[in-house]
Amino acid sequence: MAEAAKYDIAIIGSGPGGYVAAIRAGQLGQKTVVIERDDKLGGTCLHVGCIPTKALLFDAEVYDQFKNSKEYGIECKEFSVDWAAVQARKTKIVTKLSKGIEFLFKKNKVDWIRGVGRLAGPGKISVTDAKGTVSEVTAKNIILATGSEAKMLPSLEADAKAILTNKEILDLKEVPKSMIIIGAGAVGVEFASIYHRFGCEVTVLEMLPHAVPLEDEEISIELEKAFRKQGIPVHTQARVEKATKTPKGVTVAVTHADGKSQTYEAETLLVAVGRAPNTQGIGLERTRVKLDRGFVKTNPAMQTDEPGVYAIGDIVAGSPLLAHVGEMEGIVAVTHAAGQAAEPINYNQIPNCTYTEPEVASVGLTEKKAREAGYKVKVGKFPFSANSKANILGAREGFVKIVSEERYGEILGVHMIGPRVTEMIAEAVVVMRLEGTVDDLAHTIHPHPTLTEAVLEAAEGAHGMSIHI
Repeated sequence: MAEAAKYDIAIIGSGPGGYVAAIRAGQLGQKTVVIERDDKLGGTCLHVGCIPTKALLFDAEVYDQFKNSKEYGIECKEFSVDWAAVQARKTKIVTKLSKGIEFLFKKNKVDWIRGVGRLAGPGKISVTDAKGTVSEVTAKNIILATGSEAKMLPSLEADAKAILTNKEILDLKEVPKSMIIIGAGAVGVEFASIYHRFGCEVTVLEMLPHAVPLEDEEISIELEKAFRKQGIPVHTQARVEKATKTPKGVTVAVTHADGKSQTYEAETLLVAVGRAPNTQGIGLERTRVKLDRGFVKTNPAMQTDEPGVYAIGDIVAGSPLLAHVGEMEGIVAVTHAAGQAAEPINYNQIPNCTYTEPEVASVGLTEKKAREAGYKVKVGKFPFSANSKANILGAREGFVKIVSEERYGEILGVHMIGPRVTEMIAEAVVVMRLEGTVDDLAHTIHPHPTLTEAVLEAAEGAHGMSIHI
């Protein structure tokens, strides 16, 4: 074994949590190293998650604009999808951003080692490279940022053509004629939006009562309605009994809420039933680290029960599996490890975005959760059909919904479905962070004509005072 390299902070994993933590550690003057098993930096989000899916979603949106251009007074008689070019553009974006992380590592004097990292004792990590050579890294503090993997249904194995996870679906050589998607969470509905707009016949199956089940119920219902209007069947309370690979693709046997059984057939199957933490095989069994169903327990500073070991991102128990959460957890962890004051994350103020058509975004409590928590609730809603900019864009579906506390007007949650709402939700996060009220929001002048005026009108709506409805 090679002589151990010594660092202040060593990070296992270079996804959004890991690489952001590393850059901040460098900015704080900490000698830092990142250990990454793949040959590229960026992790799941950059290579097989957030970034490539959003690139495909944007291309699908552009194609959709061409298909519906007549509505805008523009005739587009000849146009088609060059799928190879779509895939090449996606890859170009991913490669550029990954190289950007390498540049930022150099700028902030962050080292990185390719290999599989494993805890090997207090302050020690063993690193096994692609050739099987083992070296050792020592560090005052270690941050686990190993991320998560897509879950697969029992008895199924992903392949490059018929049985897909979020990884395989990104590398399809052509748009399939038909696709069944099991799971109507963010991953499932985003890929439904992508492939439907590119001409694939998509069917979505969800075991729970609603699509995007973590969202406010009214948002979920509106998305289901929008999907069905577009021609995407969404079957909720549909329990998958069996999925079988066939010479022509796949069949999926389902039991519906009424007890009736049905078999669906398609060329491809996307399994989007959640993600599992990558906590196996990283040496936790030799430590005091505590797990909850495979997820690592931490305190507000992201410390585990093992001295000098922190955990961030998708492996953290109770933390939403979102890139921006991992990033902020990484900043909290390295700030604390560097001996500086670190503000804990308020998990009630985390924005959640789903990049479907229409888009979905939210922060805080749903109306149901607010009432269950004992709040006396006032709700303000405003539809995009009454918003001037939405009408200009030809995107009239959806609404903004604000859940507030009745007496003082504290904003408990904001829920949006409609055009560009993933860009709008940050305003709600800021107001909630500053403990603003619906009156503060309603008295904030919003520019006209913009989509953000719907937020102002929803705030006014909490008092029944919206102007344009």
